[in-house]
Amino acid sequence: MSNVTPLRDKTPDSEKITINLGYVDLGRIDLLVQEGFYSNRSDFVRTAIRNQVNTHVDTVTKTIERHTMELGLRDYSRQDLEDLRAAGEILHVKVVGLARIASDVTPELALQTIGSITVLGALQASAEVRKALSDRIL
Repeated sequence: MSNVTPLRDKTPDSEKITINLGYVDLGRIDLLVQEGFYSNRSDFVRTAIRNQVNTHVDTVTKTIERHTMELGLRDYSRQDLEDLRAAGEILHVKVVGLARIASDVTPELALQTIGSITVLGALQASAEVRKALSDRIL
């Protein structure tokens, strides 16, 4: 028996992406890092992406409104899905950001209550729930 009690599961607050850059662009980034404008390459890339997204903030906002998508973090608990099932409703998940389906949600409950999933960002769900909903994840 272990005397270590986990305080909480650590959920990542970001998603890793991979990009390929030409040597000249990479050299320019390294130069800016060396000159102290950015702490490292990742800091530069995050800042560049944030700045680019901010130039299109109106378009993103209008698109989210048009598609009635939720922005940010959206958790779906077992209780949420059980309430939907009891009401005879089907959920269509539309999230820009992170959608999380609780770890205690069974594949059967997910299939009974989730009609479709559209996530622009990341979806966190158990492997079993992902497999059960694979044909509903757009």
